[in-house]
Amino acid sequence: MPHEPGPEPEPADARAARRQQFADAARAERPDLALLCLLIGAEADPALDEAGLDAAQIELDRLAGLLPFSPTRRPTTAPAGSAARCPSDSGPGAWARNLAELLGTRCGFGGSPGDYRRLESSLLHEVLRRRRGLPILLSVVWMEVARRAGAPVYGVALPGHFVVGFGDPAGAHVLADPFGGGRLLSEEDAGLLVAGATGEPLSERMMTPADPLEIVLRVLNNIRAWAQARPEHSAVQLWALELSLLLPSHPARLRHERAQLLVQRGEFLAGAAELEEYARVVEAVEPAGATAIRRQAAAARAMLN
Repeated sequence: MPHEPGPEPEPADARAARRQQFADAARAERPDLALLCLLIGAEADPALDEAGLDAAQIELDRLAGLLPFSPTRRPTTAPAGSAARCPSDSGPGAWARNLAELLGTRCGFGGSPGDYRRLESSLLHEVLRRRRGLPILLSVVWMEVARRAGAPVYGVALPGHFVVGFGDPAGAHVLADPFGGGRLLSEEDAGLLVAGATGEPLSERMMTPADPLEIVLRVLNNIRAWAQARPEHSAVQLWALELSLLLPSHPARLRHERAQLLVQRGEFLAGAAELEEYARVVEAVEPAGATAIRRQAAAARAMLN
């Protein structure tokens, strides 16, 4: 029976070493997206050791080896639904089509509404095993396989639904939806995804290629949201917060959220200390907010009396 991901007791030094590896990878000149996502998986499933990390990277290499190398430009008509600005199924369109045929059709990677209810859907090693996941993790698979094969690929962090782009973001490109098996998206399709998630129209800013660390933070945000809706999994929410705080750039409010979570978990002294530290950080710009946070810290300490 496969191991179910979830927090398990492990030596503190092993956890510290893994988090240092995550922090170092996040601060690398060219962050390794696959490695960072796999280290998130190792936080959820400590049984995922170095051999398991290597096996996942090898699987991505294997899948990349199944793709035709450097699709050539062909003067064929674009299929229905191909993205705007790429008038023919050539170059970017060929890469998108080949990825969809390999990963979506032959390998069965895709998603469904039920995948949103599973933590495994946010863990790269589990997505590679189950071939199911959230849009952003499936997009990571598409991007990492395509990148290894030499494709001009990038992530597109549409609100509520991550997709991938092939080609030149400012020129000829196509969009594909890995959650839908790699179906090609027109800009109208992308606009409908955005409108369904936010009620807002699609903008050029939304089409900007996503930075690897932005993708990692969004993965961790999804895990936090999953755990926040399930109080019995507060330990998952805590480690997702702690990994987020190891990223070079992160919202300051995450420190406040971590402090509050520590208090909720009964770690009153640690939570109070974190609240007081956060109050010092925000005092210069929000003096009234800092005062309110100090009151929270005092209330947390009072829980010990």
